[in-house]
Amino acid sequence: MNKPAPSPRRTSLAARRPEWAGRNYVLLTAATVVTNLGAHGALIATTWAVFESGGSAGDVGLVAMARFLPLVLFLLIGGAVADRIPRHRVMVAANALNCVSQAVFAVLVLSGGAQIWQMMVLTALCGTGQAFFNPAAEGMLLTSVTGEQAGRAFAVYRMAMHGAGIGGAALGGALVAFVGPGWVLAIDALAFAVAGGLRAFLDVSGTPERAPSGGLLADLREGWQEFIGRPWLWSIVAQFSVVVGLIGAVEAVFGPLVARDELGGARPWGIALAAYGVGTVAGAVLMTRWKPRRLLFVGTLCVFPIALPSAALAVPLDVVGLTAAMFISGMAIEVFGVSWMTALHQEIPEEKLSRVSAYDWFGSTALLPLSTALAGPAESAFGRSEALWGAAGLMVFVTALVLLVPDVRNLTRRPQTKEIAGAAPGPASDAASGPAPDSPTAARTDGSADGQATVSADAEGALGRHG
Repeated sequence: MNKPAPSPRRTSLAARRPEWAGRNYVLLTAATVVTNLGAHGALIATTWAVFESGGSAGDVGLVAMARFLPLVLFLLIGGAVADRIPRHRVMVAANALNCVSQAVFAVLVLSGGAQIWQMMVLTALCGTGQAFFNPAAEGMLLTSVTGEQAGRAFAVYRMAMHGAGIGGAALGGALVAFVGPGWVLAIDALAFAVAGGLRAFLDVSGTPERAPSGGLLADLREGWQEFIGRPWLWSIVAQFSVVVGLIGAVEAVFGPLVARDELGGARPWGIALAAYGVGTVAGAVLMTRWKPRRLLFVGTLCVFPIALPSAALAVPLDVVGLTAAMFISGMAIEVFGVSWMTALHQEIPEEKLSRVSAYDWFGSTALLPLSTALAGPAESAFGRSEALWGAAGLMVFVTALVLLVPDVRNLTRRPQTKEIAGAAPGPASDAASGPAPDSPTAARTDGSADGQATVSADAEGALGRHG
């Protein structure tokens, strides 16, 4: 039976999109914009909900730990599940769980009866959803663009993601100040519902059938072998285990405390977070044009400025100084983020993306529960300024260590692509872009309307990071 011809309007819309912006890429980007608008405000709202309930700095750390602990515990399972069943189903289910938990959280806060243990349970449910969502989302995104234009596509995606974060942080800080944290949490629940609806329309018809495996444990072992066999990969993940743990303590505990005690409340902290978002957008704009040859060397050099916000809070600088530090940090880390995602797209086989991504997320977030829980006691034991200076110094130290790994310095961009016949329809049509079949040299594919696709060769392996 002949397919109906596409309408002129749909053809016109597809023609206006860049060739690498397929249907799945557009849906993923739109859904991420929606969730980031809600999530950045919800981060501020959660902290102030704890304060309004009479909680202390230690309680803020406990609520943050309750989110991060299930995230760490379930990440590996989430990665294996996302490589066994359609990734978009995992993403939609995770969004539904986060929507319900945030809605209940909002009702409790608006009613004035929220208790610390209830906040911990609800944020733990959010963390559980995120543990299944992150590996699936990363794998889905990395299979939605062509190898040749991957860097630009990831830069544009991250530009949209962080641009939404700017608005979400600024709006969240203002709404917390004017209407209270409960309404901000309700907006976040609505954002999860809308994003889940968009992700339900993702097309996975071009994804090759998964070969039968030996079960969940066998899948995890295979992902581990893919991960541990590359020194540059696990060394950077180990680095970020420390860096992300410290950032979590700074952003979830120390930053709001400094804002409350030294800067005047939630709004200045929201402005500072928005400045970080502006910096990431500026970095993403830069990466749409700049294609550094030594991907991970340049990216790792740009991790050093992440220590600037901790140092600024340690002084503490005024709002202008803190905003500048956050902007520089955001711009620098975006160079790393795009380079890291490009390396993953270039190196890891499609059928292992979510498992390898899960090991990345697991390693990078492993210390978050401990670091956020210890932030309050560290302030009491050493003083707030001393703890923040220690965090900044440790970030610089572990980043310098990673540069000693030869593979980190030497991994290079390989822009060569080739055409193969018989691939799934691509961005110019309504069909999803499909990944390449499993082979020793296979990587990601994205088709075009005439049934051709581009492929990037796989050599050493990498994994993606969303910053």
